[in-house]
Amino acid sequence: MDQLREEQIVNDIRRYISENIPLSQMSDEDLERKIEDIATQKIGDAYISISQRVSIVQQVYSSIRGFGLLDSILKDETITEVMINGPDNIFIEQKGRLTQLDKKFDSQKRLEDIIQRIVGMAGREVNQANPICDTRLPDGSRVNVVLPPVALCGPTITIRKFSKEPMTMERLIGYKSLTPEIAEKLEVLVKAKYNIFICGGTGSGKTTFLNAMSNFIPKDERVITIEDSAELQITGIDNLVSLETRNANAAGVGAITIRDLIKSSLRMRPERIVVGEVRGGEALDMLQAMNTGHDGSLSTGHANSTQDMLSRLETMVLQGAAGLPLDAIRQQIASAIDIIVHLSRLRDKSRKTMAITEVLDYSNGKIHLNPLYEFVEDENSTLDKVSGSLVRTENKMQNTFKLHLAGIKTEI
Repeated sequence: MDQLREEQIVNDIRRYISENIPLSQMSDEDLERKIEDIATQKIGDAYISISQRVSIVQQVYSSIRGFGLLDSILKDETITEVMINGPDNIFIEQKGRLTQLDKKFDSQKRLEDIIQRIVGMAGREVNQANPICDTRLPDGSRVNVVLPPVALCGPTITIRKFSKEPMTMERLIGYKSLTPEIAEKLEVLVKAKYNIFICGGTGSGKTTFLNAMSNFIPKDERVITIEDSAELQITGIDNLVSLETRNANAAGVGAITIRDLIKSSLRMRPERIVVGEVRGGEALDMLQAMNTGHDGSLSTGHANSTQDMLSRLETMVLQGAAGLPLDAIRQQIASAIDIIVHLSRLRDKSRKTMAITEVLDYSNGKIHLNPLYEFVEDENSTLDKVSGSLVRTENKMQNTFKLHLAGIKTEI
């Protein structure tokens, strides 16, 4: 059976079911059996392989209870990101490269139905009144939706796929993002309860790195994670509470922000607070949490360098508390954050750890930084292949109090 005939059968079955079958009254198993029966009738005596028969049933079922065309794309483990710019333009990222797929949705209405299904599964809403929504798929993949009239090209979806295997430092070492020696140093810093902030540009691997570092947290601690869309995969910690924000409903009420969750988490007896990413006024609440006995907290933010991250934190704090003087903000940052790890996505699409920097003190109107490790590119690097490694600077780590308090004598 050729591809055209298969598509025709799929469309015929889908149309028949939508017109004649009360879908709301059928379980998933009953619906699948019903599709198989109808497919057998439609195919009749024509020869069709078992794989084609299974494909027809899966396509029909996916279009009714799944995500249609998206299902087959999401099943491909080599795809790390999916970008849908309207029903006719689908792009994917594979091995760091963007390519356009020779596929499209049946119609804009079909794409909108899939969007509503995705958003509804996470208990969120997106419509013309609220055309922008951040949500997630059942497997944890991050989803951003923008609808017309904001999106001029039609309904737009961006999906950052979720790895089925939790990220570990061993895997990051395998990707040559850092070395085993530096991974050991980071483990020491996490166990000694240093407050660590991970920064980098879009797609640099901040959440992935945070996931890996979170696995160094001792298993007997109470940890609270706070995220826009739950992505972190912290394993082995029994006393773990995961909190997720909520958008306002159609009436414009009921929103739960990261700021709300951070404030609430302080009453939940956390030993560590892990904030997936700070983007605005919640930065002040996170800094205050780090300054009020919740040592060992972790978070991420967008910035192009460790110095830029400090400036961005100042700006974010001012978004939530415009009246605060800069001196007070900088003192908060300097006393709250102990270590900044900077990540970057290089020209060959590889993700590397570029710097590990100690935050010292605030004096003379400036926050002082102490670079501990810096990425040095090899001379044999090319435009297509970047090679190099994190190199220890000559600077000694100065804030060793937490190391001594934890009984750790290792030098960082």
